[in-house]
Amino acid sequence: MPQKPDYLGFGLGLRAQHYHEIINGNPPVDWFEIISENYMVPGGQPLRMLDVIRERYPMVMHGVSLSIASTAPLDMDYLAALKTLAARVKPKWISDHLCWTGVHGFNLHDLFPVPYTQEALTHVVERVSRVQDYLGQRISIENVSSYITYAASEMEEWQFVAEVARRADCWLLLDVNNVFVSSFNHDFSSYAFIDAIPPERVVQFHLAGHSEGEHMLIDTHDEPVRAEVWELYGRALKRFGQVSTMIERDDKIPPLAELVGELEQARAIAAAVFGERAA
Repeated sequence: MPQKPDYLGFGLGLRAQHYHEIINGNPPVDWFEIISENYMVPGGQPLRMLDVIRERYPMVMHGVSLSIASTAPLDMDYLAALKTLAARVKPKWISDHLCWTGVHGFNLHDLFPVPYTQEALTHVVERVSRVQDYLGQRISIENVSSYITYAASEMEEWQFVAEVARRADCWLLLDVNNVFVSSFNHDFSSYAFIDAIPPERVVQFHLAGHSEGEHMLIDTHDEPVRAEVWELYGRALKRFGQVSTMIERDDKIPPLAELVGELEQARAIAAAVFGERAA
């Protein structure tokens, strides 16, 4: 088993609304996560801001368009741009979602779940391995929130996720909010999910808010982290130990100070679990 990347502490998603406040101040944030596709461009203001901020803070790259579970061929132009960005940013790791995002060459801009079958497992593992070989490093795969299930599934989601990590020898980004949302939508135990994931594979946690639909929860990233997700985060810390943790907010983005306050709540929960070892 390879050694996990260094523990980074507590981070935030880097958003354009906060560029100048970050550059002109010194917010108590240990690291930032960037959305890879926002910076896979030849130049411009976003890259200039990124270069300044990355000199001061460690970064990780998080993608939304790898479409690792798609049956379409891997997009080598996309992977080339991703590799070029990684050479510039020098991220601690690169992540994307366990999903498919388009069909017939069209990006549908959503994260669609896969059927949890042996055939799909073999397919995803092969594609993760090819991506890792091309990038020259392990990637981290994130569990998505979901609103449908497939009649063809042969195993539980957490079994599928764990097997992908083992067989592809990749890392995992455990989205705690996604676990909670999916557990509500599909009536399974969020604890069962957490307890089935191999601790040696998890390098990052996501925390985010969600919204309530008429019959389901929706992973909107436009609200503060809910109390139930904070509770599940504490459970995850007890199982996985100190794991780099970040807050996601993608809509209704508040002032930076509000997100830093949420990050302090994450620190406090970790301190309650680990005592003085939490940092």
